[in-house]
Amino acid sequence: MAAAPRQDVSDARRIVVKIGSSSLTTAAGGLDADRVDALVDVLVKQDGRQIVLVSSGAIAAGLAPLGLSRRPSDLPRQQAAASVGQGLLLARYTASFARYGRRVGQVLLTSDDTSRRAHYRNAYRTLDQLFTMGVVPVVNENDTVATDEIRFGDNDRLAALVAHLVRADLLVLLSDVDGLYDGDPAKPGTSRIAEVSGPEDLAGIEIGRAGRAGVGTGGMVTKVEAAAIATGAGIPVVLASASQAADALSGAPAGTYFRPTGRRSAGRLLWLAHASTPRGSVTLDSGAVRAITERGSSLLPAGITGVAGDFTAGEPIELLDESGHAVARGLVNFDAREIPRLIGRSTHDLARELGPAYEREVVHRDDLVLLRA
Repeated sequence: MAAAPRQDVSDARRIVVKIGSSSLTTAAGGLDADRVDALVDVLVKQDGRQIVLVSSGAIAAGLAPLGLSRRPSDLPRQQAAASVGQGLLLARYTASFARYGRRVGQVLLTSDDTSRRAHYRNAYRTLDQLFTMGVVPVVNENDTVATDEIRFGDNDRLAALVAHLVRADLLVLLSDVDGLYDGDPAKPGTSRIAEVSGPEDLAGIEIGRAGRAGVGTGGMVTKVEAAAIATGAGIPVVLASASQAADALSGAPAGTYFRPTGRRSAGRLLWLAHASTPRGSVTLDSGAVRAITERGSSLLPAGITGVAGDFTAGEPIELLDESGHAVARGLVNFDAREIPRLIGRSTHDLARELGPAYEREVVHRDDLVLLRA
């Protein structure tokens, strides 16, 4: 019996498409112009749809020009390869889209950029304006400046977060594998999973971490994690091979389809939960933990028993219970050095002693997201 059509896929108007390094480059690390052109040929035929292309390949593209035989393991050489390769990657996309009279615009993001409120808004405005002007955004992590502490880690997760940022109707993850399998696809007896309705469908399935080509950072596990982020925010996901791009975008039964499992939430909070790196932490008493986790309250100074780290106002911090378990993450309103004199005190007392600027929450509930146990 034929599989049912994926109506939400075929109806999607704003789509994020992520392509992996191994689908764009040769084994030696150089860009494969034919592969790039094949992808672009599919994307430009999506009439009436807005496409954001999240493209890996910058580091891989920089390997051959720098005489590197494989992706370096150290961050400085990765950054050097990205610096060389990013220009080559964008130039290839620019030339390929120009065959159809289409323009592209480069958007480089870091986790540090996008976990802050003002930067999050600016990223959205830039991408939305590119849509308005008929430009195809080509997004990548800014590997040339990202450090280990502020990396997204892989473009699968970045793509899921961008899908939420631009309020996409669909996320398509393209790689060198034609979907999620119930075992190692290279071994006999395994089969492709056509549809995933929720985490329970993946129970007992071993999901691989290593890619085939050795030029990327992800693997199937990062794609499944990205799918969980997107579907948890109400966005359907299709995981397919690059050669199946047209079918994946059309709603045909290609690859693996992940059904949405949640509803859209404030986009900034999704970035806060999945893309931010905490700069420190505060420890809460049991009453504050209950107020935050059960009543949706803001964090007030009276509920804090300790502080750790060196952070400034506006940066993400973790909120810990008395056993040191992180129960929430939020954007703090005070510098770390200010918090010791606030601990355990009411905002009214603080305002009388220190001024009206101190009659406010340490973390407002609108800037706070609960973390899964």
